[in-house]
Amino acid sequence: MKLQEEIEQKTFNIMISTTKLSARTVLRAVKAAFRLYQSKASQGKQSVRTLLRQNRGVSSVEISKTGIRGLERYAKKYGIDYAIRKDTSEVPPRYLVFFKAPDAEAFNSAFKEYSASLLNKDKRPSVLAKLHELVQAAAELPGKVRHKEQERGL
Repeated sequence: MKLQEEIEQKTFNIMISTTKLSARTVLRAVKAAFRLYQSKASQGKQSVRTLLRQNRGVSSVEISKTGIRGLERYAKKYGIDYAIRKDTSEVPPRYLVFFKAPDAEAFNSAFKEYSASLLNKDKRPSVLAKLHELVQAAAELPGKVRHKEQERGL
């Protein structure tokens, strides 16, 4: 009988230690997932408040409304954390782009590339203008004109 009690006691101890081990493992996994979520959540576009909470210093640049989408694309390409704020105190409203101070070099590179793309866009000819020219040129070409006549039956 005593052997039976010893075996039961050892089994019970093993169950308790395994439970503690799995609880620690689950707790570690939850902490690791939370850290990963926090690091991922604070990348790219975010609110000004979230950007300020990172305590890394914030700089800002003024931009026009039409250029926001293009700048967002380059900021994402360079991995810049930024926030856009609309200042309605003036007419027309101004848009301010806030970014972290350590990202200043990356932001300058992204802003240069964005500016270059805007300049190249102005130099490129309009596709609609080319299309209108081609339509006019095609209209001036002499070509076959087919007339379809419908037979009328009585």
